Amino acid sequence: MAMTIVVIAAGEMGSGVAQRLRLRGATVRTSLKGRGAGTKSRAEAAGLTIVDDDAKLVEGADFVLSIVPPGEAKGLAQRLAPVLAAASGKPVYADCNAVAPATAREVAAFIAPTGCAFADVGILGGPPPKDGDQSPRFYASGDGARRFAALQDFGINVHPIEGGIGEASAVKMGYACLTKGTQAIGAAMMLGTMRNGVSVHVKDALGESMAPVLGYVSPMMPRMFPKAYRWVAEMEEMSKFLAADPGASQMLAGAARLYDDIAKDFAQRGADGPVGNIEAFLKK
Repeated sequence: MAMTIVVIAAGEMGSGVAQRLRLRGATVRTSLKGRGAGTKSRAEAAGLTIVDDDAKLVEGADFVLSIVPPGEAKGLAQRLAPVLAAASGKPVYADCNAVAPATAREVAAFIAPTGCAFADVGILGGPPPKDGDQSPRFYASGDGARRFAALQDFGINVHPIEGGIGEASAVKMGYACLTKGTQAIGAAMMLGTMRNGVSVHVKDALGESMAPVLGYVSPMMPRMFPKAYRWVAEMEEMSKFLAADPGASQMLAGAARLYDDIAKDFAQRGADGPVGNIEAFLKK
């Protein structure tokens, strides 16, 4: 079955998903409007069709997948709503971003007047590789979830779940609270022990009594540094997700500030910044 799919944007996850769809037979379009050189490079490497006119981008598409940093989810929906409303066909708009259920419903509100079905999608796991069948899990809820399940024929591991808009985002938030939250706690531990000169002793004790935890957190730290800027808004969304539990909400808001500090230091590489201290902990 021929399928035309729009994927915005060609970040690490977006380009991986788009490439998988294209390799399995779909025509995949993307837009480079407002994007940098890195996005252009990934889009070209994935073999995507680049269309920067929004009306032409969505015309004739079966699906529009929004895979952007969480802080951009509402802005993209607002940007595309007029052309989706004017399109002769009505694609499923799938918000695949790491946002709180309340934010997913706000995004859906922008799309509702267009006549497009909406799929709330939470992605769990890393980007699909070019080779092999491995795929992250795409949990999907909302009125467009069952149609979104058609992407299983193109190598995407879709799990439709019962419930309305916000259910899939809640799954993503719960999962990410532990994965990215654990990394934040691990980074905090490394910073605290390094700045107090006891990292060798703490690392030795953890290796003896909590080796699986240390073995899980440590290798992730270097891979986290270049992503930290994107995790700031994601942790803020998690804080919003946990609003009914103020202590937990504040903890995740604090993690957002930590990732912001790490992101800024990764860009500047200060002499005694968090990145250098974490790297030093890992080397000891």
